[in-house]
Formats: sequence, structure tokens, C-alpha cells
Amino acid sequence: MVILNLSRGLGFNQKQLFFFPKFFFLRPFMASSPVASVSSPSSGDPISVKRVGTHHGSFHCDEALGCFMIRLTDKFSNAQIVRTRDPQVLQGLDAVLDVGGVYDPSHDRYDHHQKGFEEVFGHGFSTKLSSAGLVYKHFGKEIIAKELQVDEGHPDVHRLFLAVYKSFMEAIDAVDNGINQYDIDQPPKYVNNTHLSSRVGKLNLDWTDPDQSPENENKAFEKAMVLAGGEFLDSVRFHAKSWLPARSIVMGCLAARYEIDPSGEIMVLTTFCPWKLHLFELEEEMKNDNLIKYVLYQDDRSKHWRVQAVAVSPDRFESRKPLPAQWRGLRDEELSKESGIPGCVFVHMSGFIGGNQTYEGALTMAKHALKL
Repeated sequence: MVILNLSRGLGFNQKQLFFFPKFFFLRPFMASSPVASVSSPSSGDPISVKRVGTHHGSFHCDEALGCFMIRLTDKFSNAQIVRTRDPQVLQGLDAVLDVGGVYDPSHDRYDHHQKGFEEVFGHGFSTKLSSAGLVYKHFGKEIIAKELQVDEGHPDVHRLFLAVYKSFMEAIDAVDNGINQYDIDQPPKYVNNTHLSSRVGKLNLDWTDPDQSPENENKAFEKAMVLAGGEFLDSVRFHAKSWLPARSIVMGCLAARYEIDPSGEIMVLTTFCPWKLHLFELEEEMKNDNLIKYVLYQDDRSKHWRVQAVAVSPDRFESRKPLPAQWRGLRDEELSKESGIPGCVFVHMSGFIGGNQTYEGALTMAKHALKL
């Protein structure tokens, strides 16, 4: 029996270790059908420890992450991970992920390889789920609520549940199911910011490794769980700490747009934050008739005000309405003279952004630009 200290050499901080107790490996048994277990110490009766199964052999990101996530739940906290393909062993386990040919959440069976499986996350998403996506669909809100320290019914839990799926989980489902990110001349089908699936795949034993034992394979799988689980928690925490507050700021500023200008096409950020993706998503949710053309915000360093033209879409450089061509490339007094607006600082050659020394000057630039 080998006790492994996950806090050393794996880049895992103490806060994350709170969610991921130390593992130890048990030697495999039943040589004709390898079974290897990854379990964790328990202060209670060992018999009461739940057992979660997944397949042995080469692993992928989805079962590594699924095993990590399911152990964050109350039902499977500190569960022992059993890696096998033996149907008799799998039948006796409390939960089974990515093996077994059954999807039945009432019995905690979460495989996606069987014929006829077409389960998706819902909420407008159409990507077929992997085992990680299935675990997230059924337990994601519980995990997020714990992180936020609120009830599962809190509205922030649902917002993060959708946001984390879109920005993190969907790519794992898609890659595992062999779904191309792009079709010709079409927007990407999903966001892949991490390429986590590829990095997890590289943790499998290399064919040249002289030690191909189940014990060594389990050590590699443990590293995969730590990598995938750590980045999942990082994503949840980013959305809780940064994404959600920024969304609230943009929502409030968007709601106040008609107080800025009767056109409803100018938005002023009262507090600077990452706003672009939130603006596109909120405009779609609110079904705005008049799309925002310019966003005003104060530069923290110079204290000047910026006028930024909104792009036509999140992945395009073209602006919905660039700043006027006659202003582009001009600076300071020359720009103020050309525009007739005091305090101008610059307008970029492409017309996507400009600046003024004051808020009133920046707002005047935006209002004039709407008419030119």
C-alpha cells in the first residue's frame, strides 16, 4: 500500500486539496480482468465508503474529471475509485462512469457509449454529453452551491451552472465525442479555451515506458484527475469571483442606456470590468432592438475616458459602427479641431476606439459619431 501526498509536485494548492483528499492505491486482483482501486482514508466505517467505477486502461479527460467531480458531492464524498471493465465488479458499485453501457441516473450509471445515447445538457446546448457532462448535469448545481456557500435554488447557482458549462465543460463533451469545433463558414460550435482533453491524454503511459503495470497506470490516472479537477474548480471560482460580478455591472449599465442617450446605443461602464462577452449575451437575452454601438469607460491609469466601438460579434474585429473616418489617426488639438469637440486625445486608425480627457467630451464624441 502506497500513500501519495498530492500536495507535492502537482501544482495543487491547499484550498483545492480540501475538495480532493489523498488517495492510496490497492494492488489489482483477478488477473484475468484487471481491477485497480483508488481510495481515500475515512474516519468512519470502511464498509460505508461508496465505490465509484470507471474503466481501466487508457483514460480520457471525461472520466478523470467525472471521477473528480462526483467525489465533491455529499453522496459520493471521499468515494473509492475502482478502475475495471469487469461487468460483475461494476454491477456491485455505487456509481459507474464511462463504462458499462448504461445511462440511468436513478442508479448512478453514467456511460455515454451505448447505441442510441443522445443525451445533451439542455438549456439551448446541443452537444452530446460525455461521462463528465453527465456528472455535471446531475451534480453541477450542488458543487457550485457548495463553492458559493448558498442554497442550490439561489439564482447565481443557475447562472454559473450554465456559464461553466459553456466556457469549460462543453468542450470536454465535444472532444470526447469527436465533434468538430468548426463547420465551414459557420461560427464555432463550442468554446475551447483550455485544450484540457489533449493535456489529460498526454498523461497516459507512453508505449516506450518499461513499466506498464496497473499501479503505474493508476498513478497516471490520479494525475489526470488532479489536473482536470483542479482546472474545473478554477473555472467555477473564476466565474463566481469575476464573471458573475462583471455580468451584474454590465446588466445595470445596459439597463441605464436610455438615460445616457435617447438612442439607447451608448452604454457607460460605471466600473470598468470585462464587458464584451457579457454585452453580447445580455443583448441576446434582452432581445434589444437597438444594439449598443459605443461603450464609454474611464482608463484607470490616465483617467481619460475611452469611447470603444462594439464589434459585430465576439470573434470579429469589425465594428458595428466605427468612429468616423475623418477622425481616424488624428490626435489632440488636430482631432479636437476636426471634430469640434474639446479635449480629444486620439482616434485609432481602424476607428474601433478613441479617447477624450473628460467624460463629457467622450460622450459628445459618441453622440456625434452616431450621426456621422
